[in-house]
Amino acid sequence: MGAVLGSSAESKGSGSKRREAPDRQRALSQVRNIGIIAHIDAGKTTTTERMLYYAGRVHKIGEVHEGNTVMDWMAQEKERGITITSAATTCYWLDHQVNIIDTPGHVDFTVEVERSLRVLDGAVGVFCGVGGVQPQSETVWHQADRYGVPRLAFVNKMDRMGASFDTVVLEMRERLGANAVPIQIPIGAEEAYSGLIDLIEMESILFDDESLGAELSRGEVPSELATVAESARAELVEKVAEKDEEVLEAFLEQGDVSVDVLKAGIRRVVAANEMTPVLCGSSLKNKGVQPLLDAVIAYLPSPLDVPPIEGVNPKTEATLIREPDDFGPTSLLAFKLMTDPYLGRIAFVRVYSGQLKKGQNIFNPRTRKRERIMSLMQLHADDRVEVETLYSGEIGAVSGLKSVTTGDTLCVENAPVLLAGIRFPEPVMFMAVEPKTRADRDKLDAALEMLAGEDPSCVIRSDPETGQTVMSGMGELHLEILKDRMLREFKVAANTGKPMVAYHETATGKGSGRHEFDRELGGQRHYAKVVLDVGPRERGSGNSIEFDLSKSVLPEKFRASVEEGIRDGAMTGVLSRYAVTDITVRVVDATVDPEFSTEVAFRTAATMAFREAVTAAKPEFLEPIMALEIVTPAEYMGDVLGDINSRRGKVREMTNRGVLQVVHAGVPLAELFGYSTAIRSLTRGRANYTMEPEQFDIAPAQLKNELLNR
Repeated sequence: MGAVLGSSAESKGSGSKRREAPDRQRALSQVRNIGIIAHIDAGKTTTTERMLYYAGRVHKIGEVHEGNTVMDWMAQEKERGITITSAATTCYWLDHQVNIIDTPGHVDFTVEVERSLRVLDGAVGVFCGVGGVQPQSETVWHQADRYGVPRLAFVNKMDRMGASFDTVVLEMRERLGANAVPIQIPIGAEEAYSGLIDLIEMESILFDDESLGAELSRGEVPSELATVAESARAELVEKVAEKDEEVLEAFLEQGDVSVDVLKAGIRRVVAANEMTPVLCGSSLKNKGVQPLLDAVIAYLPSPLDVPPIEGVNPKTEATLIREPDDFGPTSLLAFKLMTDPYLGRIAFVRVYSGQLKKGQNIFNPRTRKRERIMSLMQLHADDRVEVETLYSGEIGAVSGLKSVTTGDTLCVENAPVLLAGIRFPEPVMFMAVEPKTRADRDKLDAALEMLAGEDPSCVIRSDPETGQTVMSGMGELHLEILKDRMLREFKVAANTGKPMVAYHETATGKGSGRHEFDRELGGQRHYAKVVLDVGPRERGSGNSIEFDLSKSVLPEKFRASVEEGIRDGAMTGVLSRYAVTDITVRVVDATVDPEFSTEVAFRTAATMAFREAVTAAKPEFLEPIMALEIVTPAEYMGDVLGDINSRRGKVREMTNRGVLQVVHAGVPLAELFGYSTAIRSLTRGRANYTMEPEQFDIAPAQLKNELLNR
């Protein structure tokens, strides 16, 4: 390109050079894009706040319990002491740029974790030293598995009563299937927790309380822990050598491994997703966070260390590779949207290749439209700093994009690419929403459109039977937050119905549908004929649409209309008003009249053919099943198990957690309304529980009859 190149690195798998602009703030090798993931209350936000403090990004430590954290900036987050929306920030450590996304731990907001992990190169999983691997820990871990995100694990709250580092490591191995290997061990536990032993350097690290942990001291391993530390280090070397030839070779030749060789080996196996180093600390007590930041730099990958992103050519569907190259064709993914009162719609983006500049025209292959970048921003929670350029490998925000949605690819028009989108979970609850006055209708519609645009797990539709507007979400808390945001942010007062279970419909057999649409509308004839076959798919796989027709039989513009018609039909179902899911739709025949066929006709014909096919395919209701974890004293086990059985639940596993019993069960969501009150009553307030969506299952006959007769 004739430009002066900065640093470069060899591209994996392509043999090309990855080129860097000379005016980048940091070289690509010095960039870390990481997420903080965990179960609710494990200490994610507290850990992030300490990271920002020690890195000099903030000058006062924010506390969740005081409602003054930087990352939990929404009013609802401050009031409830939980993270609701993922927040992005940038800090600097050891001359590296660390882009951090703090994600929610509550199951109702798991979509925030999903879309964040899609664009990250690494993550820190935070685990409670007492609670260990909890249900949402499993969910976010498997989400990271799906996107192949390398991770570190941080066992937090080592100062709490009942904390056990070894137990958490064991649970990670057994419940997550992780190759969890300590690179630190704690010095003491519970009230006696004072610091940690670094197994790589074989030294102790203690933290000064007076300086809020900012000052730390390194020394020899305490004599009483020397044997334990030596054994743990030997296990660490063995685990790394199993996965890395260079470490194995050094060990066989020398009988030991140097610090530098061991660090390099750990970095390679982490980048390959073959090991999860485990660290420990107490973020609230300001212990262990700086070594965690050191580990982020040392072991989590830069954009150069992960495989280049793959996409397809939207015209030819040929596979394309996009390298982290500042002088390559610009490509980026919009992974989150929000509305700013002054800037309008803002899109959070990850730039995978090329450079994105203020004022640049960008192409959206989904809409096939060009849009102009009005401004570019670097993020710090709800604060934003304008920049002129975002480079490959960076995360930032853009304004000015009117038609973008979450998961859209943006690229240059002369080198189009379509990157893999983001998978979103199905909503499990819904409630009716209506304006308090007729004059508020337009304001309500606008507010719901913005909320759904920002949050893909918020689904808005019109009930065909009642004419009501229905808002669906991931749980009662999610719907409550959405309702609160309508009032606070959009100044819309609305009447809402009681939250209800979002059932689905599906096909359990095969069926065919045929519809010929031939009608005069507005003085114009509209004609189309569509023939469809439908059949069941694996549970949780969603719907797929396939065409057994060449484009000469059914042109591209009519294909799009057929797809829209099928999706329209799937929104309402055939048994009741619930959406249809987990089916394959195959378009097997179509008739086009060169003179009278229209897109409207094909859309309508496809909808009617779809309904006919599903009706013939033995439709059934699906109900959402929740994964329920109950932690209870042993004396209440009989009552807890009896209650689960009365709710049509199935106990999957029972384990011990110290003196407590842990019950894992699958229970229909419909049976869990008011469960928090019931479990408190059964156990005199001594049990606690968590639940999360697990799957949709065929509803029993009695429930089916109830739903049909509503």
